[in-house]
Amino acid sequence: MPETHSGVRVEVAAPGQGDVATGLPVLDHLIRELAVSGGLRLALEVAPGRADEEAAAAGRSLGEALRSLLRGDGASGRGWAWLPADEALAGAVLEIAERPLVISNADFSGERLGGLSSDVVARFLDELAIGAGLNIHIRVLEGRDSQHVRVAIFKALGAALGQATRP
Repeated sequence: MPETHSGVRVEVAAPGQGDVATGLPVLDHLIRELAVSGGLRLALEVAPGRADEEAAAAGRSLGEALRSLLRGDGASGRGWAWLPADEALAGAVLEIAERPLVISNADFSGERLGGLSSDVVARFLDELAIGAGLNIHIRVLEGRDSQHVRVAIFKALGAALGQATRP
């Protein structure tokens, strides 16, 4: 499988903002939510390819860019947050880890996101954890609309990342 190329720049900033082009508009929106909630200035671009490759490249690139911020002078390296998106409520807890992984009670494998058949959110999160070297736990407490649940997850994850990159 050919490698999908990407470019990323991320820095701690208030207010957060995201300039994202992964080739997947729904994922672009979710990553922008992450940046705004985390107080991160983020620029991310992924070369066009297959959807699962684009999601993986975006997650891995962002994770690798966050790695140094999470381990920088004064960074706590851990964070947590609970945030809503309409009727949905999700939480994210994370910390620097030797064995990166994502544990979640959210399962979108049977749903189509933006017309895609694979779970691009799970692929993105797995690659983000590997790239950044993080143990990430995601919990969805409430939510009927799957898009709102995804937004709540990315907002909570962004806020937790923002906390982890600061003292």
